[in-house]
Amino acid sequence: MQPIAVINGVIVHGKGLGRTVGMPTANLNPARGMEIPQQGVYASIVHLRDGLFTGVTNIGERPTVDNDSRITIETNICDFDRDIYGEQMTLDIMYFLRPIRKMKSLEEVRNQVKKDKEEARKLLHC
Repeated sequence: MQPIAVINGVIVHGKGLGRTVGMPTANLNPARGMEIPQQGVYASIVHLRDGLFTGVTNIGERPTVDNDSRITIETNICDFDRDIYGEQMTLDIMYFLRPIRKMKSLEEVRNQVKKDKEEARKLLHC
């Protein structure tokens, strides 16, 4: 299967909110000229210097946690917990999972991310 998009860049610090609630994300600052797909949540393959991983990537606004209209690219990497700030990352955006939507609480976000990760694992056969 061909990816919907391939995005590469450097992992940068975000607000750190995900880590405080058990859902750390790698925030990607994409290289210039990258074509970014439509806003949404995607199953992705994550390329880091030490291997390939699966993840759930949110591309777009974060309506549950802030009112900022800035587009972010953040990936919760499955079965991964390591400091990778400043490293290069490439994302193969493979499957659209769902549109972005505002949720009532961070607990609801956490439950949805868990479901998204399960769906990503099924789709990516891992």
